[in-house]
Amino acid sequence: MDRIRIIGGRKLHGTIRISGAKNSALKLMAACLLSPDTLTLTNVPDLADIASMAGLLQHMGVAVERHGSTMTLNAGGVRDCMAPYDLVRKMRASILVLGPLVARHGKARVSLPGGCAIGTRPVDMHLTALEQMGAVITLNEGYVNASAPDGLTGNSILFPKVSVGATENLLMAATLAKGETILGNAAREPELADLARCLQAMGAQIEGIGTGRLKVTGVDRLHAAHYAVMPDRIEAGTYAIAPVRAGGDVVLEGAPCATRPALLGGLV
Repeated sequence: MDRIRIIGGRKLHGTIRISGAKNSALKLMAACLLSPDTLTLTNVPDLADIASMAGLLQHMGVAVERHGSTMTLNAGGVRDCMAPYDLVRKMRASILVLGPLVARHGKARVSLPGGCAIGTRPVDMHLTALEQMGAVITLNEGYVNASAPDGLTGNSILFPKVSVGATENLLMAATLAKGETILGNAAREPELADLARCLQAMGAQIEGIGTGRLKVTGVDRLHAAHYAVMPDRIEAGTYAIAPVRAGGDVVLEGAPCATRPALLGGLV
């Protein structure tokens, strides 16, 4: 399709069901690597990135099944802790398998999102923080090689700048680390809070959700859980604006109002 032609001048009416947030679902899928038990996710959107992440997890040995918007993931049979470039290059969120693999299996080999042809690597904070928790990390031919055969150890980590990805990676890693981990200058996005709540449903001990300081007390293992992916706040915001401009009456089912206070306040 080269273009979309929109003929305006009509009021909008109807009901729209808001999809699950891709930027949350991808992280929740990676979290399955932290447990040998089944993680069941509902409200999973049907998107190419979701299929790519499922393919990467299956490559590692995760059993993935999907029925409609429900997905089950079982990482009890993980046989390969490598995330190859051909799979990672399709989606930058693939780097988020690094923390869970090192935390549970004590090793990981994950391609950098840009392979060898990349300047200043955008994952430096992920790697530095994992090193602070005891991981030994080397970079070779575009791959991150991480090892922690005796497991990770909690530490106080202050991110030099706010990074959603680094916060997510270290949050997952810290759930199985020995002792207590403090993540300072942590990201506060609703999708990060969604990940933290899913981890809690799996048995993780996390305090400070929604703030810039997360406290994680490591546990020996995480267990099975059922969790619903949060609705997509960007999709909801887009549909909320449309009838305000065009007129009409539209119902947004499952809209995450709590995550869009500024937008909704401006529409009232």
